[in-house]
Amino acid sequence: MKWLALILLVANAALWYYGSSPQTPSRGVGAGDGKLPRVATLKPEAEGSAVTPEPAPSPSLLYCGRLGWFESEADLNEMAATLGMAQDEYIVERRERELAPLHWVLIPPQPADQARKMFRDIQRRGIDSYLVTEGESRNAISLGLFESREAAVSVLEEKNRQNLNAVLAIFPRNQISYALSFEAGLFDDSEQAEALEADYSEDFDFVEIKRCEGIATLKKSP
Repeated sequence: MKWLALILLVANAALWYYGSSPQTPSRGVGAGDGKLPRVATLKPEAEGSAVTPEPAPSPSLLYCGRLGWFESEADLNEMAATLGMAQDEYIVERRERELAPLHWVLIPPQPADQARKMFRDIQRRGIDSYLVTEGESRNAISLGLFESREAAVSVLEEKNRQNLNAVLAIFPRNQISYALSFEAGLFDDSEQAEALEADYSEDFDFVEIKRCEGIATLKKSP
């Protein structure tokens, strides 16, 4: 039901946009054409008889939405298609994000000749490893990368029992992630937008639904 609500919301934004597009002006009323004049063109019959028009209801507010993160642009486009969006109805945002570092078990860097000789010896022993060939840890020998520190410490202890003199280091990492930006629809007040945002917060890393800032229609970046 939540996906259906979001799809209907996107459709509502599209209908609002096309409904608010300039229309061809109607032909003026000519004499003797059999059409009644518009009410706005009538004059009061006497002074003091003018009717004060009722105030127009406050227009609904146009909101824009952002969903993320997606691991690839293909995943993002698939979600946009699920929501019934054409390619010119949303924007793909790309951002490099810093992720939690990994725990790195490695033999510290050493002179290139020694590192290559040790790497060949370790490979002959059937120990899973690779020689680092670039970066600050060039000529180190990697023995494994782990998300869990406990797992890394366990492997470190095992390698040291094999007389490999390994150490534990931090492996920083970044990732390119993608966010979907689009017109979310019309709301009478911010409480409706906040309710929808909270409803979808469990399905994505982040959900933002707020007033559009200076643009009525989003266009996909080239």
